[in-house]
Amino acid sequence: MGLFSRRRSAGSAHGSSRREQNAAKAATIKHFQEFVATRQGVEAYFEPETPREQSALLLVARDGEWTRRRIPDPTSGAQLAQELGIPFYEVVKTGYPDAMRQWNRRQGRR
Repeated sequence: MGLFSRRRSAGSAHGSSRREQNAAKAATIKHFQEFVATRQGVEAYFEPETPREQSALLLVARDGEWTRRRIPDPTSGAQLAQELGIPFYEVVKTGYPDAMRQWNRRQGRR
């Protein structure tokens, strides 16, 4: 399975075309590259799929600012983190970073 590709049954009317998938992948990579380039101490965290949410890669900067985008699996997340030159973790193993929680609290006060 390629990065950002989706499993779908044959004949599914709701699947994305290859062109749409490639555009989404490019947009995600560009967004992550810009985030890494403009923040310090960025780390990647893979969030597994849940009944309510698709799996995602979460990037968290040293100050706790974060961004999230969908990604199909931990292998894809690890590959992308390696390409971005940042550490990779899995939320189910490490939990969320304290800096992210503190940043969220500070944002809630505004």
